[in-house]
Amino acid sequence: MTEHSLPAVLHERAGLQPDDTAFTFVDYEHDESGVATSLTWSQLYRRTLNVANELGQCASPGDRAVICAPQGLEYIVAFLGALQAGLIAVPLSVPLGGAADERVSAVLRDASPSLILTTSAVAGAVVESVKSQSETPSVVEVDLLDLDRPGGTATMPEDRLGTAFLQYTSGSTRTPAGVMVTHRNVMANLGQLAADTFQDLGKVAPPDTTVVTWLPFYHDLGLMCGMAFPIVAGLSAVVMSPMAFLQKPARWIQTVARNTRTYTGGPNFAYELAVKRVTDEDMAGLDLGHVHTFAFGAERVHAATIRRFTTRFARFNLPDTALRPGYGLAEATVYTTSNPPGRPPITARFDYERLSAGHAQPCGDEGAVDLVGCGVPRAATVRIVDPETRAENPAGKVGEVWVHGDNVTAGYWQNPQASEDAFGAKLVDPSPGTPEGPWLRTGDLGFVYDDELFIVGRIKDLLIVYGRNHSPDDIEATVQEVTGGRCAAIAVSQNKTEKLVVIIEVKKRGDSPEDAMAKLDAIKGELASAISKSHGLSVADLVPVEPGSIPITTSGKVRRGTCVERYRNNEFQRLDR
Repeated sequence: MTEHSLPAVLHERAGLQPDDTAFTFVDYEHDESGVATSLTWSQLYRRTLNVANELGQCASPGDRAVICAPQGLEYIVAFLGALQAGLIAVPLSVPLGGAADERVSAVLRDASPSLILTTSAVAGAVVESVKSQSETPSVVEVDLLDLDRPGGTATMPEDRLGTAFLQYTSGSTRTPAGVMVTHRNVMANLGQLAADTFQDLGKVAPPDTTVVTWLPFYHDLGLMCGMAFPIVAGLSAVVMSPMAFLQKPARWIQTVARNTRTYTGGPNFAYELAVKRVTDEDMAGLDLGHVHTFAFGAERVHAATIRRFTTRFARFNLPDTALRPGYGLAEATVYTTSNPPGRPPITARFDYERLSAGHAQPCGDEGAVDLVGCGVPRAATVRIVDPETRAENPAGKVGEVWVHGDNVTAGYWQNPQASEDAFGAKLVDPSPGTPEGPWLRTGDLGFVYDDELFIVGRIKDLLIVYGRNHSPDDIEATVQEVTGGRCAAIAVSQNKTEKLVVIIEVKKRGDSPEDAMAKLDAIKGELASAISKSHGLSVADLVPVEPGSIPITTSGKVRRGTCVERYRNNEFQRLDR
């Protein structure tokens, strides 16, 4: 494939394999058994052209077009139609109230779109969400257009090096920022993804590979791996909605098992849900032996999750070599590195005290933190850098992860200073073969050990408790070993001292209120002991709450800053009171 943009590749696909199935959407909303609707490559291309021609009448190249629609074929057509028309697409979720609405409003203010592409089912909510905007964008209901009329013509401008879409960050540590992803970034990064993932197969996905995804298209992982990757690689994709997965995680694993040489993935929490809620009855007659990739992304991977998932589905022939923990971020388009094919994931235990001081030292079980390797950086260029001196760190020393290459995006939309700070970094005295710059400063802490990349956590998320640095991910991993549920480790100032507070989601169970309270006390005691043993910390407060109480981003990451605010304002509904 020699084309340089998604619309150009789609045009070629429609010519080379017009009748092959491109995307199949399985709708579980109206039928629990699922209703499948498919588009061939020629049908997808025709609909893309018709949407583009419609948009060309009411917008100009370079205008922003927000895609604000439910997961489905219309979302794919709307996104590709915006690109085909030369517009800058802005993938977004449907406004549903609460934190999601806050993010939608922030994105609309920042992107200032001329158009919003949606569907008739949610148009009312979309129109309501834009009423407060200073300039009201036009709303186009894609499903009401004559998408299959013949005679559409290609309208995309020749310049395919500019911004293709704005990928807004999840906002776990800040206000969402629009990452400017170019057509060149997309093609380069998907080439890197294929080269690393299918390294053992000529660095190309075999044609019988099937992509299975429930990840939302408004998130970088869902957009790039669930929509863009099948187009560039010419693969058939089976799509379901995030809600369909959350309601019944077995739908994901069953679909993976029923298709050929499957490529799929999700955040760490998705694998935990699969372990807990997919039954042997759900898997009756199914086999996972042919799965090529279970990718892990969007949040730090827990070693315990790897072990649980492998053990749970080993009886269904899941090869441990199919599990691919990885690392990436929107600022690098999506993908940076992953576990290589043919090798089980690498896990290692490091001395917690030494790691907190910035040095990776392997150790036994006592006072250790269990980390998962994200592979040896291959297609992308990665260095670990001292954020203060901007010099490369030696192996084993914790520093900031820096990335260089064609997958690094063009910066943040309308924010030149933030772009320069994050995307314009230069190394001091780089090692032979290492470019001086520009480098992307990811804001993530990590280290390299035995050539393997390990991620520690976000710099901005570091907890400073009693003068020592602690990664909340490490503490949360310890908590989840006990509770198995979502949790949030935060530092709260009390009497001019930062103290550790942990919010834990648990179900209050017991034959009586007294029995339920006794069980909560037992869990809190076990957690306090585990945190003290593993991290040398005493917990100022353990806050048990109902499942779903901890605020998260659209990609499932814990919003720790919001947790601090809610805790200070006594807004958590505690189960122990």
